[in-house]
Amino acid sequence: MIYPTRRTIWLLLAGAPAALLLGLMRPELWIAAPAWIAFLLACLAIDAAVGANPRKLALDARFPGQVGVGDAFDLQLTATSPTPVPARAEIALALDERLATGGRLAASMRAVDDGGGGRARTLARTLTLAAARRGSALIEALTIRWTGPLGLVWKQRRFAIDGRVGVVPSLRAVTEEGSRLFQRNSWFGLRQQRLRGEGTEYEALAEYQPGMDRRAIDWNASARHVKLLAKEYRVERDNRVVLAIDAGRTMAEPVGAMPRVDRAVSAALLLAYVGLKLNDRISLFSFAAKPQAMTPAYMHTQDFPALQRAASLIDYAHVESNFTLALSTLGATLNRRSLIILFTEFTDATSADLMIRAAGRLVKKHRLLFVVLKDEELESEERRRPESAADITRSNVAASMLRDRQLVIARLQRLGADVIEVPADAMAAGAVEAYLGIKRGGTL
Repeated sequence: MIYPTRRTIWLLLAGAPAALLLGLMRPELWIAAPAWIAFLLACLAIDAAVGANPRKLALDARFPGQVGVGDAFDLQLTATSPTPVPARAEIALALDERLATGGRLAASMRAVDDGGGGRARTLARTLTLAAARRGSALIEALTIRWTGPLGLVWKQRRFAIDGRVGVVPSLRAVTEEGSRLFQRNSWFGLRQQRLRGEGTEYEALAEYQPGMDRRAIDWNASARHVKLLAKEYRVERDNRVVLAIDAGRTMAEPVGAMPRVDRAVSAALLLAYVGLKLNDRISLFSFAAKPQAMTPAYMHTQDFPALQRAASLIDYAHVESNFTLALSTLGATLNRRSLIILFTEFTDATSADLMIRAAGRLVKKHRLLFVVLKDEELESEERRRPESAADITRSNVAASMLRDRQLVIARLQRLGADVIEVPADAMAAGAVEAYLGIKRGGTL
């Protein structure tokens, strides 16, 4: 496609009043107006014929078939031509709103020296994108254009890409935090100390060393062996751990450009990886208006892909969560005491009342841990210095909502449930630390 640029329009408009004034002063020079138009048309034809032709371009678009939500990935665009290409070209990319706000991304491509010894015949650009939501993201088409040598016409071509990127739960926390927790040196050092010596399950007798807990001394065994012996304990294994994810309306809202439910899924996958490494039985449960999925209890690391697939199926629901139905269903499926780690969100005491009642019934038999994100937006509104009456109103409303939030947390804690509030970027690490603390304390 070839069409005039803004420069052409301005030149045409600038010539009209000059031709009119000349015609009024010298009527015999009326021919100047059509001559000016003919001159511009000739220049347009020359500008369109000379220079690189976009029809000769061949586009190569490379991108991964699957990425984690929130993880950056590269989209490599390369356009080659048998003839020289301009030094710079403008591009517009039509793609899914998961990858760009509004479904459109504008950028530029530059000529790349391909080592041919002459003018460059390749245009290239690498775009760094990140998916904001899970699902199938379509990369639809690329439009590329540049101006002719005179800058009077745009030469444009549209390439259909029709490629899809599968956006799945991010495993970045698993690969980074998981490898750090279970790196080889740590396994025989720090991790071994956590597994042995800090739990409640009896392991063995060992000679007492300075720094050991004096309450662990076995006085009867010490008398028989005529030396101080202390009992060593290990962290209990084969515990049942349920990772429950609320996928309702409040969890679908974004925090830091990523929905809460996606952050919860990433944190749950890291917890699942750690739990499988510690030989616990891990299962995944999700719900919104009704229970969505409940996986079997896995206890081997080779079962982690099954948990990942189940987490990928957790959809965004724009309905209120039914905690009564979900937690009652979950409690009916558990035939032994379990640790239930619930990723959820609550905004006020009224809407959280049903959740508190359902949690009260569940906590009588199981250990319940709530993981919620800190509402940093509300906290910033409360701390911000007011400059108008509207600012004072917003600050008071934010303070009231934060008080209701703390009231809900206090009621849950009085029931016997554990509640941790973590920043968005530290959700996975905070949940893992709470889980390890429960295991080390032997309070499951």
